[in-house]
Amino acid sequence: MDDRPQRSLGRATEIGRVATRHGFGYLLDRRRAADGEPDGDRGRRLREMFDELGPTFVKFGQLLSTRPDVVPPDIITELRKLQDEVSPFPMDDVERVVQAELGLSIEQAFLHFEEQPIAAASIGQVHRATLPNDAEVVVKVQRPSAPRQIESDLRLMASAARVARERVRQLDFIDANELVEEFGRSIRLELDYQQEARNAETFRRNFGGDERIAVPRVWWRYTTGRLLTLDRLEGMHIRDLDLDSWTAEDRRALATTMTDAWMTMIFRHAFFHGDPHPSNILHLEDGRLGLVDFGLAGRLTETDMVRLTRLFVDAATENVAALPRRLSDLGVRYPREREEELRSRLEELYYRYYGSRLSDIDPIEAIREGLSLIYAMNLRLPTRFVILDKAIATLGSVAAEVYPEFNVFEVARPYARQLISERFSPRRLALRTSHEARDIAEIALEVPRQLHDILNELRDGEMLVKISNPGIDDLAHHMDVSVNRIAVALVILGGLVGSSLIGVLAESGPHLLGLHLLSVAGFLLSGVFGVWLLWGVLRSGRL
Repeated sequence: MDDRPQRSLGRATEIGRVATRHGFGYLLDRRRAADGEPDGDRGRRLREMFDELGPTFVKFGQLLSTRPDVVPPDIITELRKLQDEVSPFPMDDVERVVQAELGLSIEQAFLHFEEQPIAAASIGQVHRATLPNDAEVVVKVQRPSAPRQIESDLRLMASAARVARERVRQLDFIDANELVEEFGRSIRLELDYQQEARNAETFRRNFGGDERIAVPRVWWRYTTGRLLTLDRLEGMHIRDLDLDSWTAEDRRALATTMTDAWMTMIFRHAFFHGDPHPSNILHLEDGRLGLVDFGLAGRLTETDMVRLTRLFVDAATENVAALPRRLSDLGVRYPREREEELRSRLEELYYRYYGSRLSDIDPIEAIREGLSLIYAMNLRLPTRFVILDKAIATLGSVAAEVYPEFNVFEVARPYARQLISERFSPRRLALRTSHEARDIAEIALEVPRQLHDILNELRDGEMLVKISNPGIDDLAHHMDVSVNRIAVALVILGGLVGSSLIGVLAESGPHLLGLHLLSVAGFLLSGVFGVWLLWGVLRSGRL
């Protein structure tokens, strides 16, 4: 017998109980919550609620922390403190996963396999091991229950998104369903360890000649969708370093190397690690930096790099009026009626820092102001730039922890200059011109055929014009509700009138309190319907 509905009901009840305990019980009320006074404590309470609800919600909170276009800055600050750390699962489960994925027992597949994991997260945990060829590796094993639990929580999140959209006015500008769908795509990718392995392989190839950065090798023979085997990197996580015992120069060198690695990924490789968290960067025994956890990666296309270059050029030449258009070219979406306001806000932010030395700019404060602008203007960011924003913001804060006087912009400046010089080199310009000429030629060749198709459809009467109105479904729903209430009100009115006529005209038959029994029953039934209708109106908050 399928017990999924029962499990979902139990989980939904638990979510409701936890939400109420942390002050979000109004989400469960059928009335739409009205705008109220700002809640300065909401970020902390939301973080604690996600923490208590478990791994899937922790990861959802981490996703929200990368969405400055839909989440206020104060909440982002709190959600970025969420850590995906849970208790490890038993060794028996590890053995079953290895057997199912490799067709071998742990004893057959490995010379040595440590039972105690060195790290445990919501989707999997990591064990030290030794391969038959004596290679020292780490093996990431997926939790057997992870896919089922995640799918169950995703269904509940989709329901919660619909409820929040209907009942919380402050969320009117957020497409909560889209957020949940984006999270679903993201976390399902994390469930595929072969995708993470391909990311690791790309980073290893890109940093192949770099003596400062180490990326572990993937052992494909021992890697599947639920099992990932990588070379073991010996070192300490950045978070575990005793930086107080380091000299200022060593700390500055470490922060510079970290930042330089990510600027290389972004501006040269156009493929970057999306989570430069202190737990994902190791300081190796030989002084190199080691990268781990490749589940989240971002990729910038050639077109992205060209458009970023144009953005940099306009910023460098004080062409602030063109910045909204450049952002739009990059895929940033904003309400067209607010374009003038956006231009004004960008100009204000731009001239606050224009002419300042990079050493005088606080990168964390500058990033924070940028996030505030994105949220205030309700800008919509493409996913790849959301990941980029998260990577730069995380990198800036980590580098500042390592060396408080560090300025990430000073390291980024030469890369931005090199990007501009490369994109406007004669060879690049000639190549771009030839590509654009070919595209224009292809469009010109397509025009006669497309025009012929349109004329044929007009001649045959098959031309269709589609008109889309995003609010029509909500309007139809509200009309249905209104019609239903009118129908109930008419039934109540009819009951009252009929009961009154019976009470006045009927003389024979049973009476109660001086009224005919049918009249009393009609009044009672009409009263019940009336109370039910009034209760429905009050609960909807639309009296």
